Amino acid sequence: MADGAPHPGKFEDPVLTAKGERRASVPLRRLDTLWLNTGTLCNIACEGCYIESTPKNDALVYLSLSDALPFLDEAREMGTREVGITGGEPFMNPDILGILEAALDRGFEVLVLTNAMRPMMRPRVQRGLLALPPEKRAHLTLRVSLDHHSQALHDRERGEGSFARAVEGMTWLHERGFRLAVAGRTVFGEDEADARRGYADMLEGLGIDLDVTDPKALVLFPEMRPGDDPPEITTACWGILGKKPEDIMCASSRMVVRRKGAEAPVVLSCTLIAYDERFEMGGTLKEAARPVALNHPWCATFCVLGGASCS
Repeated sequence: MADGAPHPGKFEDPVLTAKGERRASVPLRRLDTLWLNTGTLCNIACEGCYIESTPKNDALVYLSLSDALPFLDEAREMGTREVGITGGEPFMNPDILGILEAALDRGFEVLVLTNAMRPMMRPRVQRGLLALPPEKRAHLTLRVSLDHHSQALHDRERGEGSFARAVEGMTWLHERGFRLAVAGRTVFGEDEADARRGYADMLEGLGIDLDVTDPKALVLFPEMRPGDDPPEITTACWGILGKKPEDIMCASSRMVVRRKGAEAPVVLSCTLIAYDERFEMGGTLKEAARPVALNHPWCATFCVLGGASCS
């Protein structure tokens, strides 16, 4: 399984580009966000899912609470601020409530990426979320994936009826006082201003007050497709593009996954590149604190040229 099909000769050497120029790399400035991937299984199969999550893809198996605890403790020692929980659909993981509570108990800000559909709406999960005391809920954000602010375009990507079920889950969270964010996509040909206005109107119609001008409250992700062929990022690009290595996601985050059949979890450079073993950084967060070569098309498409971050 691969995260894309780079152009022959490009994105191969971690030091030099296909043109022989010095490839850009990103040192870990500070581990601000620890991502836990709870597994690639999902209740739906979305068009263009970058991590290929489906009801059958268990290439990344469920991360257990016992898997997560050492990384949570190590992250606390390293002064990490935030724990991000992603999948697949995190609420399919049997240990999700325990992982959530463990992260909150250790004082982290916690961000959960969810489609807010049936796995989250199961009575056991609802009871677990509602059992969180107010002082812990204050440090929890649930970011709901709504690919577009219209039902038709969202359902085109995620399946008929998915918009209605996501809105139901999001409304349930809002009515019970959970802090919300929304994640959309830029694949639909709208400019950013129109997209944000569309989300504002949709959310207002639901009675949900969300500042859509805040890029953390409404995240609009650039598109990533297998076969992307963007330019390689060289050390000269920082000055040309007016960007700095510390602006890139892997300067401040790492992701823990457990591969199917593996004896233990492993730390990856980021949330995006789950299947390319070149981006495995070690078995502990301290081992994973070394620089990351921008040696994949999505380093360019999503992070450098797209200017995006999952945090």
